[in-house]
Amino acid sequence: MAYGRMMAPVSSNDSDAPTLHAPGGTTVRALLSQPVLRRIVELVAGADGLDRPIDHPRIQKSGLVLVGHEHGLVPTRVQIFGETELSYFETLAPEVRRARAEMLFRRPLSLVVVTRGVRPPVELVEAAARTGTPLAMAHPRSSRTIQLIHRVLDRILAPTQAVHGVLIDIHGMGVLLRGPSGIGKSECALFLLERGHRLVADDQVVLSSMPGDYIVGRSPPLLRYHLEVRGIGIINVRELFGAPAVSDEKNVQLLVDLSPASERQDVGYDRLGVDDKTEDVLGVPVPVLEIPVRPGRNMAVILEVAARNELLKRAGHHPARDFVRTLESHLDPPDDPDR
Repeated sequence: MAYGRMMAPVSSNDSDAPTLHAPGGTTVRALLSQPVLRRIVELVAGADGLDRPIDHPRIQKSGLVLVGHEHGLVPTRVQIFGETELSYFETLAPEVRRARAEMLFRRPLSLVVVTRGVRPPVELVEAAARTGTPLAMAHPRSSRTIQLIHRVLDRILAPTQAVHGVLIDIHGMGVLLRGPSGIGKSECALFLLERGHRLVADDQVVLSSMPGDYIVGRSPPLLRYHLEVRGIGIINVRELFGAPAVSDEKNVQLLVDLSPASERQDVGYDRLGVDDKTEDVLGVPVPVLEIPVRPGRNMAVILEVAARNELLKRAGHHPARDFVRTLESHLDPPDDPDR
């Protein structure tokens, strides 16, 4: 696969795609630009601070600051003011409210979000504007707002790497095809598309380690839905096969390394499949197979069988081990008590 100069960067300004970042942090601007948050969050003040960093995947409720306690406040976490915090704030005298707002916003906070669609009190708005701190209003209640922010932060702060390969959804299982350029990864994807499976990414696959120890793969936005077929060129899979033939992302559950059979003559390939091999991907073990490629092999069927077999293993049925156990029981029958 060789898009060459067309290779997209890992991050993009594509409005419908999640913004991807290297591990370690993101910005308020990138967070609020995510489609799920754009629909529910409105910036009220502090636009000058949109490039402030966010480096923690969990929010922080700032209620204790309202009683004068600043210990434990982490500026680079998203700060949430919900109904409880606002109702208490409104009971304070005006001069106390101004003092507490100044206490909160004198820290270089990344982002403060007021929930339930309540317009932030004027003291908070003034302090945010004066310090250039982003202050936003979220329409859902606190629990829903927190859930959505966590979901987005889990994604954009996840450890991420880009790898060369083709990611296909086969029978609901994300299968990442790897191998040298020209081995036929994209052709395998094309055969699988004809059999009703779904393309996730071709050439460059962006992998992210998500909470819960699983790997999600997706395409860089500029390459999404495209497949290069030697002799034809770059095709748009969604336009040719329809929307059901593509998927924006998929959990990577199986790695398949394609290798030229002529170099190995089948020596060293796993003939029984008793020992399950795994490979560490961003700290998560993922099953891996090595499959030889030679002219005349129906790779689409072989890859379908590989995916189905992995699904059986995950369901608790291991055909190779079951066969070996049955074979051993016949070769080594139990002693006859009458002998």
